[in-house]
Amino acid sequence: MAIRDHLDVERLWRRGPVVSVLRFEGVILPRARRNAISLASHAAAIERAFRIPGLVAVAIVINSPGGAPVQSALLYRRIRQLAEEKNLPVIAFAEDVAASGGYWLALAGDEIFGEETSLLGSIGVISGGFGLHELINRFGIERRLYTAGTHKSLLDPFLPINPGDVERLSALQQDIHRAFKDHVRRRRAGKIDAGDESLFDGDVLTGSMAAQRGLIDGIGEVRTVMRARYGENVRLRMIPIARRRPFWSRLPFVAPDPAEIVAELSDWFEARLLWDRFGL
Repeated sequence: MAIRDHLDVERLWRRGPVVSVLRFEGVILPRARRNAISLASHAAAIERAFRIPGLVAVAIVINSPGGAPVQSALLYRRIRQLAEEKNLPVIAFAEDVAASGGYWLALAGDEIFGEETSLLGSIGVISGGFGLHELINRFGIERRLYTAGTHKSLLDPFLPINPGDVERLSALQQDIHRAFKDHVRRRRAGKIDAGDESLFDGDVLTGSMAAQRGLIDGIGEVRTVMRARYGENVRLRMIPIARRRPFWSRLPFVAPDPAEIVAELSDWFEARLLWDRFGL
């Protein structure tokens, strides 16, 4: 074999370092839904991301306005457990939005990057609902509710607002907010001014602003940063996410469950409201 041919074969078979890439795109919900994020929807993909031969790092790419705090924490914990077991670095990348629960998830990264115009932060807690008691009164509908436990009907939308319910909800929000702030201070220790309470007022920052205040480590996207760190031969392995099929895809075979249809529509409405907060 000629020397040139031998070099061409070596170049063809040269295998560069591998970085697996996990995408987290959508609203974080407490159940597996299409185009949403939860531990149930992403657990298998997270496990696969850490099992690839030749792996040097795991990249997580986030485009999420947030959602369920418990699911954010569960996803974060699963990623960190595997990172420590496999002794692998995790690098997080924010795309359009990594806010609220999306930023909690980004903290699974040993480093966080974003675009200059990415929207990050929103370190706070929000709850919402509707008051429907006037509507049912107008139509002569009588609400019948039977509970055991003084606080069981907390913020029932068919009852007039109860100041005591609002006070109890505020106490729950304050405790979740405290856990969120502790989480940020722990993961960004030495990078943020931990005593700057304005970091935790629920405001949203651009990527440039977040970098200046230590919420992220720099500006960049996954391909550029990984090539700079591991060389031009680095191979990015996209890890597919098994998505739950929407109910309408099963209509020719199985009659849809009305409760499932309502749940799908409710999730879509909740997701739309969260994205709209960021103009997306």
